[in-house]
Amino acid sequence: MTSVRPTQPFAGRFGAGTGIGWRAALLFALFALALRAPDLGNPAIHTDEQYYLLVGARMWHGSWPYIDLWDRKPIGLFLLYAATQIFPGDGVVAYQVVAMVFAIGTAWLIARCAQRIGATPAGGVLAGAAYLIWLPMLSGRAGQAGVFFNLFVALGALLMLSLPRRARQGQVGAIVASGAVACLFAGIAIQTKYTPAVEGAWFGIVHLWFLRRAGARSPMMVAAGALWLFLGLLPTLTAVAVYAARGTAALDAFWYANFTSIFHRSAYSYPTDLILRRLAGITAQLLPLAACAALALRADPRRVELRLAVGWMVAALVPFIVLGVFFDHYALPLLPPLLTLAAPVLGRHRRVALGIVAAGLTVFSVEAAIRPDDAAGVRTLAGVVKANSGGGCPYVFIGDAVVYHLAEACLPTPYAFPSTLAYAPEKGATGIDEAAEVRRIMAKRPPVVVTASEPLAEWNPASHAAIERALAADYRPVFSVPRGRYRAIVYLRSDRRFVR
Repeated sequence: MTSVRPTQPFAGRFGAGTGIGWRAALLFALFALALRAPDLGNPAIHTDEQYYLLVGARMWHGSWPYIDLWDRKPIGLFLLYAATQIFPGDGVVAYQVVAMVFAIGTAWLIARCAQRIGATPAGGVLAGAAYLIWLPMLSGRAGQAGVFFNLFVALGALLMLSLPRRARQGQVGAIVASGAVACLFAGIAIQTKYTPAVEGAWFGIVHLWFLRRAGARSPMMVAAGALWLFLGLLPTLTAVAVYAARGTAALDAFWYANFTSIFHRSAYSYPTDLILRRLAGITAQLLPLAACAALALRADPRRVELRLAVGWMVAALVPFIVLGVFFDHYALPLLPPLLTLAAPVLGRHRRVALGIVAAGLTVFSVEAAIRPDDAAGVRTLAGVVKANSGGGCPYVFIGDAVVYHLAEACLPTPYAFPSTLAYAPEKGATGIDEAAEVRRIMAKRPPVVVTASEPLAEWNPASHAAIERALAADYRPVFSVPRGRYRAIVYLRSDRRFVR
């Protein structure tokens, strides 16, 4: 009698056997390019990315994060942006292409993780494709921190999901090596943003559990745990050592920005209605994926790998909830575990899967259609700033930090991310008197000041009063351009002639 194996069309097309191979990676690459191509070269995608680009570019000219340019993101993120600047051009396309490569890699890893919890190749491919669709819905259109660190976390998760099999086969050495690599990847993710520390801790705990199940004795477990902890901390310890080598002042600046300032910032509370609106929007976007994940868990609740993925989901959810401000890009770490969990249902129920993907593409298309195209305006704005700054340093009080970069301008302050000095959430969280810094900048009479027709957050009242007095006394508006729902405005010092 001849046995007949069930056909698996996606397995044949996208991987060897039942794996997710290079054909799936190529599919993800083409899909990501189609989704992201309209944004390539757009310098105005997100204010955060503008500043990361500015810092990364200035590092090539000797600037040090936290000393010459202040922010609280880990140094690894700025090093990633700096690395993208080896390519020719103004760096905008370069960082966006690198971010796209990271997104493609993460989609592929999600597909691989999905197979580890029992999804078909079709389910894995659909989950990876959904990741590329959902990223831009959560402000992951280009180079947000989550777009980068999700890759490192997904690599660790893929190793974690192999542990039940390794433990059953008694592969003690392989588990030790897996834990070392997973924790090192988590450590790299932590130096892109600190929140993946929770996921890294989960990976370490799970590795210890399965190391015991594989038959390891207590001394080996202690040694392995110590090794994994060290490797998880190694990237951060390296950053601390580099700044310590520069002296006490440099180390103090690094330490305050990375580990102290965030607690001062938390003293400010965003309005409750704003927080609830953000949370409602994120929940609505993730609800179809969460429903699929819940159905998958209900269908196979005893599968160990599925439970491990649930733990990964919880670990990603903890910092999202604890931070409590619910910016949409803070939800980016939820996508890899959520889509991994959803993949079994996406593979089994094609109509449901296609409906979810179609809904996601519809939302993506509508958002792209109604989103203002500010790219040309920001570049024109930068050109005006460059033409009118002469040998002086312009000041962007509110608006786009990328203006400094595109205008090739000197910086009037280490606190060049505009919201740092202008808005209430950062009041008292920078380690300086923000309003005094605004007064110091304006006392030097910058040739050009960029501000906006309305604030995007609650003002730091003292900083706002300082800029308003200076503009009224010594500046005139000479140029404005639409920027989303507001207008960016260029003020020129009164003794200077406007150059178009």
